[in-house]
Amino acid sequence: MQEQTIHEAEFEANLGMYWLLSGAAYFTLSIVGIPLLLLWFPIGLWGTRRYIRNMSARLTSKKLIVRRGILTRTENTVPLDKITDIALIQGPIMRLMGLHKLTVETAGQSGTGALISLVGIVDAPGFRAQILEQKERLSDVHSPAEASAPTEDNALLTQLVEMTASLKRIEALLAAKYNS
Repeated sequence: MQEQTIHEAEFEANLGMYWLLSGAAYFTLSIVGIPLLLLWFPIGLWGTRRYIRNMSARLTSKKLIVRRGILTRTENTVPLDKITDIALIQGPIMRLMGLHKLTVETAGQSGTGALISLVGIVDAPGFRAQILEQKERLSDVHSPAEASAPTEDNALLTQLVEMTASLKRIEALLAAKYNS
């Protein structure tokens, strides 16, 4: 069955500027980095544009697929039923620029921190809500199978009760036979 794409995320136009300013702040704070500022803006501008062009986040009916990278391209595919937390983070500079960081954590992930961290998604709260809504829909689809499990358990329990009663009758008959 082909998975349906529910939403393809877009990224904010000012995301590259945010990364450039963040990098410049780090270089400025380190004495060694101050001379590198002259190289940072042309190289950083090229790198951030290329990185953003290679980024994508796609929500399908069953999973979240995130692609990114310049030299090493990475694709993370996260089944929606494995997602345990989706957080929205907004620092002071992000708030000024209207950006959010969306982090996704999963059950059983190794290491600390988020498995996926995306900065600058257009309408990040809306994208988060769509992921949570689709996760809920997916769990609703699986819940009828889980609801039928108690009836199967009741049938097994009834059989066990009948078997126990039969065993008690047999024990009583054997006890009467050997006691007489």
